[in-house]
Amino acid sequence: MPGDHTDGVELAGRVAIVTGAATGIGRGIAARLAADGAKVAINYRGSTDEAQALDEQLPDSLAVQADISKPDEVQAMVDRVERELGPPTILVNNAGVERQQPLLELELANWELTLGVNLTGAFLCLQACARSMVRSGGGSIVNISSVHEDVAFPGYAAYCAAKGGLRMLMRDAAVELAEHGIRVNNVAPGAIATPINAKTLNDPAKVERLKQLIPLQRVGTPEDVAEVVAFLASDRSSYVTGSTYYVDGGMIRHAESL
Repeated sequence: MPGDHTDGVELAGRVAIVTGAATGIGRGIAARLAADGAKVAINYRGSTDEAQALDEQLPDSLAVQADISKPDEVQAMVDRVERELGPPTILVNNAGVERQQPLLELELANWELTLGVNLTGAFLCLQACARSMVRSGGGSIVNISSVHEDVAFPGYAAYCAAKGGLRMLMRDAAVELAEHGIRVNNVAPGAIATPINAKTLNDPAKVERLKQLIPLQRVGTPEDVAEVVAFLASDRSSYVTGSTYYVDGGMIRHAESL
């Protein structure tokens, strides 16, 4: 897909909300959608400086603080975007949290936080934006899931449960919302070079092991993920809904001979 788009044209006139857009994958997605011409709402919760810096860099954007696990804040965010940028026709549910804790020691607070942001938050944003999209004639919703919607991840049961739930939420939403011209898909990254993975990526032994698990033998970038999101947000994917697209270098298909 690289090179298939025309900068500043493909998404001209569209309004996108990207949650958790101040850093990492979300930042890369927001920048890419803006490069393709979209007006971009940069959602953030705590990374104020980073969100404001990105807002200053993008040509037509709005930094909006909201905790997506809270219904009132989600609705206030969507209402503000409608007033200041226009009705959202693209939603990228990117915000997420990841906490390591063995299953037998997993605290309820950790479980509730992880599902509250990664699954409930995605649902709240999807619902609020979809209601707006119904009024404005359709749109595209892209959830940033994970290879762990399919692959077990010991020590991260809450994260896996949330991503597995997000897969089925996407599938059901795609069917229910199709009659309104709203498409819903997941993008599932594997190992991506972001600040949250800095500790792993600074360990040569862990990087080498990652490469053994990834058939393409490299760690991905936020731009790799953003390429697929941009495709799903655009009219190029007008007949695409209800599926997960893995951006993982083939990690999910990794296999070793005995």
